[in-house]
Amino acid sequence: MSVMRAELTKFRSVSSTAWSLLSALALIIGFGILYAMVRVTRPPADPAGFDAVSVSLSGVQVAQLAVGVLGVLVITNEYTSGLIRTTFAAVPRRSRVLWGKAAVLAVAIFTLCLPAVFGAFLTGQSVLSAEHLDVSLGEPGVARAVIGAALYLTVVAVIGLGLGAILRRTAGGVAAVIGILFGPQMLAGFLPSELADDVYPWLPSPAGLAITTTRPDSTLLSPWAGFAVFVLYAAGLLAVAAWRLRRSDA
Repeated sequence: MSVMRAELTKFRSVSSTAWSLLSALALIIGFGILYAMVRVTRPPADPAGFDAVSVSLSGVQVAQLAVGVLGVLVITNEYTSGLIRTTFAAVPRRSRVLWGKAAVLAVAIFTLCLPAVFGAFLTGQSVLSAEHLDVSLGEPGVARAVIGAALYLTVVAVIGLGLGAILRRTAGGVAAVIGILFGPQMLAGFLPSELADDVYPWLPSPAGLAITTTRPDSTLLSPWAGFAVFVLYAAGLLAVAAWRLRRSDA
């Protein structure tokens, strides 16, 4: 618990934490409302096929950059300042530091993003109601999709932490976050169509975002199976990070 308290203190005391979190919350809510307003001015020809939930949660795909960068900064800031040496001197079992950071980061992101995604959903649906395009939270899959959006952002932050711990440089970690979230889909586009269709559902972002869907999608895994795959990506990166922390100097 002493490691957790120390990591929480460091997490709260760095100015980049507040700015990254504020950016993420503003993007979640702001983009959700903005896109809902756009769709109201351009209503779909077939309302039956309209996905009102994805409209409200559109800001999640932008906010993932903010939380991913925050995950990187949680550890690379200490390497930049040299504080990491003091941290490891106080906690010789370096993997405990990583697990402590991961736990604090995950709890903070989920706790703050959950009300944000609910706020984005409710305000977005109120905007869409002008054209009778809104859905209620009680409809099948809607609550799971909204909560899943917060879970998705939480895992993105942990992925950022893992990449930051592996690369130990802010620029490299941020580039790696962008690469892992968007790069695989771009590369899949160069594959033969049949192979791309088989590979696409297993890529990090499509797998993770499956939990935010409310309609059956043949191009994605089922919601919880996709999220499980996404969690495995994060766990793999943390395992590599823990190995690197034990094997190399700060």
